[in-house]
Amino acid sequence: MNVKETVLKQLAASEGEYISGAALARNMNISRNAVWKVVKSLEKEGFSIEAVTSKGYRISEDNNKLSEDIIKAVEKSDRDIIVLDEVDSTNDYAKKLAARGAKNGTAVIADRQTAGKGRMGRNFVSPPGCGVYISIIIRPKFGIETSPLITSAAACAAANAIEMLCKENVGIKWVNDLYMNDKKICGILTEASMGLEMRSLDYAVIGIGINVGKNDEFDSELRRRASSIEECTGKKIDRNRLCAEILRLIDIYLENPESREYLEEYRKREILTGHEITAQTGGTSIRGIAEGIDDNANLIVRLADGSKIHLGSGEATLCRPVNNS
Repeated sequence: MNVKETVLKQLAASEGEYISGAALARNMNISRNAVWKVVKSLEKEGFSIEAVTSKGYRISEDNNKLSEDIIKAVEKSDRDIIVLDEVDSTNDYAKKLAARGAKNGTAVIADRQTAGKGRMGRNFVSPPGCGVYISIIIRPKFGIETSPLITSAAACAAANAIEMLCKENVGIKWVNDLYMNDKKICGILTEASMGLEMRSLDYAVIGIGINVGKNDEFDSELRRRASSIEECTGKKIDRNRLCAEILRLIDIYLENPESREYLEEYRKREILTGHEITAQTGGTSIRGIAEGIDDNANLIVRLADGSKIHLGSGEATLCRPVNNS
């Protein structure tokens, strides 16, 4: 580990408290002038660092530079994390790592994606500096029959992490979108690789894309449907801390998904229930009333003839609120 990495690790571990230049110099057996030069070098790389006379240095609260060291310090973990300035798709990058044996919990995080992936083959707009684009490799201990629960558990983890930082309610639109103020702020895409005997998952990659800051690359049509945490709340969110909270909560929610304990939270957050919807599933379009989420995280839909179907995949769109008067 070089001096620059060591200084950044110590600043990250201080959790917002100042560290004096003398202490940093003493810890690394270098001069205070050398510490100052390292701090200036970090600032040139994009890190926002405050320097106050008689107090020392700390990472600024408005720092927007993603960093493996800061994320690890906030999460208090030693998981494998790869932070990239740019990548085509964090999911594709993570799948290649998983195929080569990357450990459970390995995370790939990018400042920008050039070919971000959404569901149904869509592109996920992923400009630099304003989003969290993170893919997590999991090697499930649970059976393949539980695998459909992965995405819904990840949705709860991401929603919880966002709420912790911005103190605003986050809803889930079945099955994988997070909403705030009636607009999408996050999409989740889970991709899996089956074991040779097709009775278990070799690995799964959970891709989470969150619009954190203001985004100037949304066209008018996308802006009508999507927004960001900052635009919805007026609050700037620390992207490193958001990544750390998501990783911490993903571990908790996927520790024992078979218990289905998280589904109570999922149902409370789910925004389609009680409304008329249209849904696309298996190339077929249906229309009905969303009546809730079953124990396998399927959407229960009551059709016009009174019959009910349980949707395990597909896409649903809100039509209008049900008139209960």
